[in-house]
This record gives sequence, structure tokens and C-alpha cells, in this order.
Amino acid sequence: MSATGETPAGPRRAIVVGGASGIGAAVAHRLATDGYAVVVADRDAEAARAVAAALPAVPGAGGAHEARGVEVTDEASVAALFEDPAAGDGGLWAVVNSAGTSTLGTVRDLPVAEFRSVLDVNLTGGFLVLQQAARHVVRGGAVVSLTSLNARQPGGGMGAYCAAKAGLAMLTEVAALELGPAGIRVNAVSPGLVVTPLTAPAMDIPGVRDDYVANTPLGRPGTPEEVAAAVSWLVSEESAWMTGEVMDLNGGAHTMRYPDLLGHVDRMLAGLEG
Repeated sequence: MSATGETPAGPRRAIVVGGASGIGAAVAHRLATDGYAVVVADRDAEAARAVAAALPAVPGAGGAHEARGVEVTDEASVAALFEDPAAGDGGLWAVVNSAGTSTLGTVRDLPVAEFRSVLDVNLTGGFLVLQQAARHVVRGGAVVSLTSLNARQPGGGMGAYCAAKAGLAMLTEVAALELGPAGIRVNAVSPGLVVTPLTAPAMDIPGVRDDYVANTPLGRPGTPEEVAAAVSWLVSEESAWMTGEVMDLNGGAHTMRYPDLLGHVDRMLAGLEG
């Protein structure tokens, strides 16, 4: 039974954008476990197919999961992603946007094209996903974006990523304001350090992981599964009165300082030169 009092004719559908790896893949698995028919969408369509093939089956709806290629910076590609799931018998109930990219460079030196590229994926892509979700999610459904600790905590050399994620956090609140009357809830999860393909390059820099952990009161990184559990709750009816929330999930790291990434890079380069 839904928040509208209606029983879906088929399995509830969910789209996970950026679902081919890391947090997105964990979210896809958790939503499948929760009983959703999941569309795993990613620019890496082959990896998306592998994730979709490994998802637990939905009872009474064998073969319900799908994989789709999508380019989140392309309006037509994102629109096409939503057409079939929205037309399904069960209705589109949950949309999760986990697509993201980053770079490292100071405000003084970062090329404008690189800055725009990061904003295009993280912020413009987030807008396009929210726009289509607004048009297709059923009353009683929910949308969750993955922002970041960097939506509120600055990091040296991360101007593009911080700006994009801060923008996505505010866009979440605006969308919640606008879509509330349609019965669609919009929230975000802002993870701290979670080791994924996106964060792995930074973790290879000597000292960075230790600096993150030292500035996390709970003393460890998070896991993709922990983030997926938060997303699962946010799209469930247990959070039916929550919208416009940007949920910190970082082991308390927002109470301390962000790691000195540029300092660690400089020391690594000096060691290589020595």
C-alpha cells in the first residue's frame, strides 16, 4: 500500500543513476533487496549490465531489473532514460542520483574547462535528473541526490567539486519546495569519506587517508552499504514526512577540519623529486 492509499499493479520501479560502481551499485543492490525493480543507469553501460544482472530477484517479477546507458550531461539522454520505467505498471517510485566526478586544482590555476566539466556532471546532471524525476515520479514517491561533505566543508584544491555539491544541496531544497504539493519528496545524502572508484585516486596519495580518519570522530571511513541504507530509508514510507533534508553521513567529520589535500600532494611530489 502506498502513501496515496493505492496498491501498485506491478513492482515499484526505481532508477539509480551512476549505479555501475561504488555507492550507486550499493544503492541499486539495497533497493532491489527492498523489492524495487531497479534500472541501473550509467555512462558505462557494460558495467551497469553487470550490476543489474547480479541484483537479487524481485519476488513475483523475475527479470524485472534493467541496465541502461546514460550521459547525465545530455538532456535527451536523461529524458530517454525515464521513458520506459515511468510507463511501467508499478510506477516510478524512487530516483537516486549518484553520478559524480571530481578534479584537483587551485582556484588560481584550475583550467576553466575542467571547472565546467565538474559542474556539468555534478550540478547540471543533477538538475537534469531532478527535472525528469519531477515529471515522472508518482505521488508518494521520492528522489535522493548524493551530495558530499564538501557541500558544506571546503577543501583546498577542490573548488569545482565543492561548488558543484553545494549547488546540488541547495537545488535539493528548491526541488523539495516545488514538488511537495505533488506529493514527491526530495532529499539528499552527503557522505564523508567512502572508499570508491571516485575517491580511490586521492587515497593513493600518502597521508590522505590517515588525515581523513584523524578528522572523523568515529575514526573510520564509511562504506557504500551504509550510504545505501540511508538512501533506502529516505525513499521508504518511514521517512514520509521528510523532505528538503541534506543528511550528513560522515562519522562526524563535519565537526572537524577537511584534510590538507594540496599539502599531501606537495609532499608526495617533493619526495618523488628527491
